[in-house]
Amino acid sequence: MFEFKLPDLGEGIHEGEVLKWHVQPGDTVAEDAPLVDVETDKAAVTIPSPRGGKIVTVVGEVGDVVETGQVIAVIDDGSGEAVADAAPAAAGRAAEEMPAGLPAAEPEPAAAVPPAARAETTQPGSAVPGRPVPAAPATRRLARELGVDINVLAGTGPGGRIMPDDVKAAASGAPAPAPLVAEPDEVAAVTRMAAAASSALPFVDIEPLPDFTVWGPVEKEPLRSIRRKVARKMTTSMVLVPHVAHMDDADVTELEDFRLRMREKRDGKEGCKLTLLSFVVRAITAGLKAAPSFNASLDPFSEEIIYKKYYNIGFAADTGKGLVVPVIKGTDTRSINEISCEIVEKANLAREGKLPIEDMQGGTFTITNVGPLGGTALIPTINYPEVAILGMGRVQEKPVVRDGEIVIRKILPLTLAFDHRVADGADAARFVGELVRNLSDPNLLLLDT
Repeated sequence: MFEFKLPDLGEGIHEGEVLKWHVQPGDTVAEDAPLVDVETDKAAVTIPSPRGGKIVTVVGEVGDVVETGQVIAVIDDGSGEAVADAAPAAAGRAAEEMPAGLPAAEPEPAAAVPPAARAETTQPGSAVPGRPVPAAPATRRLARELGVDINVLAGTGPGGRIMPDDVKAAASGAPAPAPLVAEPDEVAAVTRMAAAASSALPFVDIEPLPDFTVWGPVEKEPLRSIRRKVARKMTTSMVLVPHVAHMDDADVTELEDFRLRMREKRDGKEGCKLTLLSFVVRAITAGLKAAPSFNASLDPFSEEIIYKKYYNIGFAADTGKGLVVPVIKGTDTRSINEISCEIVEKANLAREGKLPIEDMQGGTFTITNVGPLGGTALIPTINYPEVAILGMGRVQEKPVVRDGEIVIRKILPLTLAFDHRVADGADAARFVGELVRNLSDPNLLLLDT
């Protein structure tokens, strides 16, 4: 018998929601054949079977959340005695060899060990019985290389997370660093976090919600997968980052006329649909070169601003399950046509739940475009740990004054939300002003390309 545990699915991912089982108890499965589709807070993936044999049992119904390290299937592989997939090497190897972004149907569990069972008495920094050991894939790999059983270590990171120094200390026999307090009970952890927030921030008093059923019927839906990731990230951004918004309008009449003419000429020919967003990506990239403060991140612990010398522009995509941010890499070296093609391709993959995790990582600046859905303008939330985001409204024909005369022009409303710790209002005004000039004259964009 072989007990297969949910492997590491990527940095920072500790659980996944079961979307579809490809097998049922009694079925025979071949090694590397599809076993189960799991959706994390980043993407949906298909996990292959690590062994061939007969399925004895599967754990988790569709919609259930299973944790990394939890047994999700037992396979009769003809080996006789039960063999738990307890070695970190097996789980880590399964994650490393699993193809990213395979088709499937942007971290409670019904099938996992219940909180009550996990809330056993433990000392700070000790492992919690029945709960998977939290550790990054690189840390697990280090443990395998040094011959350290990561499951018996006391983590010194947040929430008892195993850190590389913990592994090195265990391998050398040296005393481990002083651990942080582990959180054996998720409910207690949330309570402590709420209490800490209430005591640390003046006037912040986090109270339980009222019983809404007193006033009428309600329906409850678990906050899971992408929707929960969005909630966590937006809360982190709004709490940590002092947001400031700068707004302006871009006259995109000539740009839109040029774009539509090019679309008509290419109708029926090879090439992707030229979108306004692709031109904005190029204009943003040019602006970031001149204003590096908006292509940065701030490290609050080292008190350093990290200026990125590369340009990876993300764009918010509405998937139906929540927003994800596909990233276009190296936009300073890509043509408008290439960028447009990649936007269309990655937006489609995101909506289908097939976008690889690596295509949502490494962004330096984000654009969110609500124009196709309507609305005149918006104030977006920064995609932390980036320091700025551009919000695009709907292009509308408006009467404006040009050379003393009232004319009808196509106007695109823009909002730059930025981190006031790394940039000031004057920086934002210059950045948006240059963006407006580039979008108002397509020749400037073509020259830059």
